[in-house]
Amino acid sequence: MTVAAAPSPVRHSARSWSGVPVLLAILAGLFLFHIAVGAKALPLGTVVDAFFAFDSKNFDHVIVFNLRLPRAVIAVVVGASLALAGALMQGVTRNPLADPALLGLTSGAAFAVVIATSVYGLATMALLPWIAMAGSLGAATIVYIIARLVPGGATPLSMTLAGASVSAFLGAVISAIHLLNQETFENLRVWLTGSLAGRDVTMLYYVGPPMLVALLAGILLAPRVTVLAMGDDVAQGLGVRTGPLKAQLLAVVVVLTAGAVALAGPLGFIGLVIPHVVRLYVGSDYRWIVPYAALAGAAYLLGVDIIARVAIPPREISTGIITAMIGAPLFVHLVRRRTR
Repeated sequence: MTVAAAPSPVRHSARSWSGVPVLLAILAGLFLFHIAVGAKALPLGTVVDAFFAFDSKNFDHVIVFNLRLPRAVIAVVVGASLALAGALMQGVTRNPLADPALLGLTSGAAFAVVIATSVYGLATMALLPWIAMAGSLGAATIVYIIARLVPGGATPLSMTLAGASVSAFLGAVISAIHLLNQETFENLRVWLTGSLAGRDVTMLYYVGPPMLVALLAGILLAPRVTVLAMGDDVAQGLGVRTGPLKAQLLAVVVVLTAGAVALAGPLGFIGLVIPHVVRLYVGSDYRWIVPYAALAGAAYLLGVDIIARVAIPPREISTGIITAMIGAPLFVHLVRRRTR
């Protein structure tokens, strides 16, 4: 009987590296196409000219830099952040259904922002990211406590159910606040559906630096997530201090989720969809899953936002509605596979 040789690490690494330039090319193409489409379609040549030979008297160039470019940059940052956060959460919790939205972090951040702006009248944009982070951390703590109190402890299923319950409760409270405060509803109704339209680019100046640090930290910690995904006992046996590592990873996930919510509202399912797609190519090694998820997440949200802008012209669909329409069926599919 002949035994097939296992693929060598060098061959697997070469295969993983081969997808990076492809993803970068797709990301660059979608980035340019995202800027070109809209109410006024622009030739790709005009978009490229605006980057390398900007003319303030050229109306098309002004559209590119003042309207289209900020939205594309925000889509890249938010997509990469949510996908990377989802990949880290799935590795740490060993839960293939883990996602910032499903485990309550997204709802917690949105709830904190709504309370701060509607109840307390906070209008300082510099404080909103920190308030969103506090909301995410609080929701994550509540979900974990509820899951631990369930017979059997904090299993993947109990965490998912607790996260869904907390998200539903916080969503109901947000809806009640909107019913009582019409002004808040008018100001936040589009943002709460998850939208990149009309986002204030100055918010990126506040949340961009901590999100960039968190993205880099997540990529640097990714090799240790692979060990952590094998179980706490195995990780400790290999010399990994699981407690501090989980605290660092939680901080990364909270910063990325809260920053994404502050920028674009509560977008769901990105952190669930992208890591699973990435695993089909790179396998279970988080050294590759995490950076691939960041690149694929950025490209994915650019593509989704293009669909949201061109699906029913001249109107525009909220990006969060499209992500839910794509992500919800996949979530059902994953649950059915896990049940089988």
